[in-house]
Amino acid sequence: MSDFAGAPTAPRLRVLAAMSGGVDSAVAAARAAEAGHDVTGVHLALSSNPQSFRTGARGCCTIEDSRDARRAADVIGIPFYVWDLAERFREDVIDDFVAEYAAGRTPNPCLRCNEKIKFAALLDKAIALGFDAVCTGHYARIVDLPGGGRELHRAVDGAKDQSYVLGVLDADQLAHSLFPLGDTTKDEIRLEAERRGLAVAKKPDSHDICFIADGDTQGFLAQHLGTATGDIVDTDGTKLGEHEGAYGFTIGQRKGLRIGRPAADGKPRYVLDISPVTNTVTVGPAEGLDVLGLTAVKPRWCGEPAAGEGRYTAQLRAHGEEVPVTAELDGEVLRVRLDTPARGIAPGQAVVLYDGTRVVGSATIATTERRTVAV
Repeated sequence: MSDFAGAPTAPRLRVLAAMSGGVDSAVAAARAAEAGHDVTGVHLALSSNPQSFRTGARGCCTIEDSRDARRAADVIGIPFYVWDLAERFREDVIDDFVAEYAAGRTPNPCLRCNEKIKFAALLDKAIALGFDAVCTGHYARIVDLPGGGRELHRAVDGAKDQSYVLGVLDADQLAHSLFPLGDTTKDEIRLEAERRGLAVAKKPDSHDICFIADGDTQGFLAQHLGTATGDIVDTDGTKLGEHEGAYGFTIGQRKGLRIGRPAADGKPRYVLDISPVTNTVTVGPAEGLDVLGLTAVKPRWCGEPAAGEGRYTAQLRAHGEEVPVTAELDGEVLRVRLDTPARGIAPGQAVVLYDGTRVVGSATIATTERRTVAV
């Protein structure tokens, strides 16, 4: 609904507002209620052992966050509940995150959470309980088409746009979704929260991975996967050092390689490849990161599936820029050719296709085609 916030003719819906305890979801819920919808707030308890307080902007889903969400619901004047989805979150997001790293891939847990928790488990339960839609504080826009159907578009605030992590939503999920913040900047949202008397108006945004509150991803993975000494090698196979677990590296990583021997040209090395089978990490020059094409699997479409070969722009990382591409669906495999090379693209990440500001769909990167680098 592109004009959601002030649409007097919009039908009155039963709306379940997902309230994280932050400013965005609180204002989204308030806007939904102000638009005349019958709104109920719900906080998702995603941790089986939540901390009482979070540290600054790290992590979320603490007891403090739950209380902040409840206070916001009280100010808005809507019913509020806490739903325990910790087991589902562990299975679908945390276990998947660990398994992907163990396989040498680089997952995006926020995208997986949107797909499996907020717009699968939560939406399914909401529909079963008689709700018409789920409302969240994501920065994205839904546009209702004159002939029926809906489109997902980028938010007005490009710096806060979250359409990339929503690219997993299909047409049916979009039909039951509300994103009231898509036409507003973050600064305006904070000012609005103050005007509404919401105590979370100045609360810091959560960053990094919500279930790794201290930001130590490598330490988290070591706890789950243990340590396994392996080799760090150059592109010609020369051993340069050792590591304690290939899962601790990501494609494009430069820091923390602990390589004693400098490169012959004196330039820095980057992680080019991670092999979980041999427990080997391959490093090399920056140009070895140049990706010319990729294949992606498990495509999901925000409307009609892509047909034939088409021209799009693609976002290849959560905070990456769009690049012009040619994409074609081959069965269940999406084949993408980049007009110009892009660096640091890793299997396990998502490629999201755009047509202007419209999100066409997404798929999970399986393989990449790199530029050949002379050894």
